[in-house]
Amino acid sequence: MFRRWVVFTLALATTACGYNRIQSLDEQAQAYQGQIEVQLQRRADLIPNLVNTVKGYAQHEEAVFTEVANARAGVLGAVRSGDAEQMATANATLTGALGRLIAVAEAYPTLKADQSFIRLQDELAGTENRIAVARNDYNGAVNQYNAYIRQFPQVMTAKVTGAKPRKYFQAAPGSTQTPTVDFSRPNAPAAPATAAPSAPATKSP
Repeated sequence: MFRRWVVFTLALATTACGYNRIQSLDEQAQAYQGQIEVQLQRRADLIPNLVNTVKGYAQHEEAVFTEVANARAGVLGAVRSGDAEQMATANATLTGALGRLIAVAEAYPTLKADQSFIRLQDELAGTENRIAVARNDYNGAVNQYNAYIRQFPQVMTAKVTGAKPRKYFQAAPGSTQTPTVDFSRPNAPAAPATAAPSAPATKSP
């Protein structure tokens, strides 16, 4: 009888102080962050094939290739860190680098018509859309969690248990903001230059 009373008292206490709810909200946010990480990893996995395809037509654009490689490494490092803000900033940097890589393709109509290039653009666009959905889900869950642990008496429980506010998936203030790359225009007008994939091409002015 005494044991049942203790169990009932503990259950009532943890419910009243919000401990269980804090854990539930935190796990929900963590699950959404996991979805972001999966899509960021997938985006990074697509990059080498895209770069190799572009290299077949524009081997001399080494500075752009290096920039993309560094940005990709930054995303993978951010995913390993588990820090949402770092991931958002790294993803924005990669988006900017990819924008410059796609701009290179604008000078090569043959490259723009390459089926592998078109397929990779479509896959990247789909991945970026999934990142956007996961980001919205995650940020919504974080907002709910952060608001909850600021309320009383949950704020006391959060302090005792070490529950801290979560970071949103958004680039850090002061970091370089990069525009979103539009992968939906594979047939946009380009400079009148062509290049064969078997030899380095000279980019048109």
